[in-house]
Amino acid sequence: MTYVRRFALVCALGALGVGTAACGGSGGSAGHPGRGVVSTSASAPSRPPTLAPGPAGLTPVFKSAPHPRDRTVALTFDADMTADEGARAAAGEHFDNPALIATLRRLKVPATVFMTGRWAEEYPAEAKSIGSDPLFEVANHSYSHYAFTGECYGLPTMPPAQMRTDVERAFTAFRKAGVKRTVPYFRFPGGCYDQEGLRKLTPAGVTAVQWDVVSGDAFATDSDAVARQVLDGVRPGSVVVMHCTRSAAPATEAAVRAVVPKLRERGYRFVRVSELIGSTARR
Repeated sequence: MTYVRRFALVCALGALGVGTAACGGSGGSAGHPGRGVVSTSASAPSRPPTLAPGPAGLTPVFKSAPHPRDRTVALTFDADMTADEGARAAAGEHFDNPALIATLRRLKVPATVFMTGRWAEEYPAEAKSIGSDPLFEVANHSYSHYAFTGECYGLPTMPPAQMRTDVERAFTAFRKAGVKRTVPYFRFPGGCYDQEGLRKLTPAGVTAVQWDVVSGDAFATDSDAVARQVLDGVRPGSVVVMHCTRSAAPATEAAVRAVVPKLRERGYRFVRVSELIGSTARR
């Protein structure tokens, strides 16, 4: 079975309740809308950079840094929990991964955490801790983790009229949890998007962030295999998608422990997504 078919299968199983419904594709279901000029604020230099809207004013999409000047790589972690998984959490299923966050801190690895609003509600102390740590930045992964397209690995589908509201609800959940370091970036659940989704989110002012390296950590139990996949795929300017959920990605923490020193030996520097996006403004 090819990796793509296996990945789709485990995502479908997650939607049926075998694991979390959080998986990422290798890109969107629509074409890349094109990168515009990066927007920064001269009066507020600490403001996270965003991409200018794409053609027809669509939400811009960022996948990796084009032609970076040095060997930078962004590790990103999806903190997934869907709106209907509260009963599973109450029964003892762990959608968080404190050991992973501790390892990133110990190894001093900056990272971007794409968090669902429902995850922040379930783990407010952890969300606040991550969002208060200068190593990390918290980005939006929707409130519900429902699909923004009709076909997305069996995830429930978000009605178009509710898409912007769902994203804004997640930012509200972050504020209520005390998350301080939020950035105006959004990752589509499952990595699935189309022109309608990009159009509906335009008023939210976010930059959609995809990736160019799939770690394969969803439902994986072999950390060495996950590490190999990351090491084989990383290029300067890459964005790696991984997960911050113990139940659905139990091998991630061990894979990170293997990946980080090897990439540093190759001369890579770990950065948050905001630095990759910002670097395109200086070219």
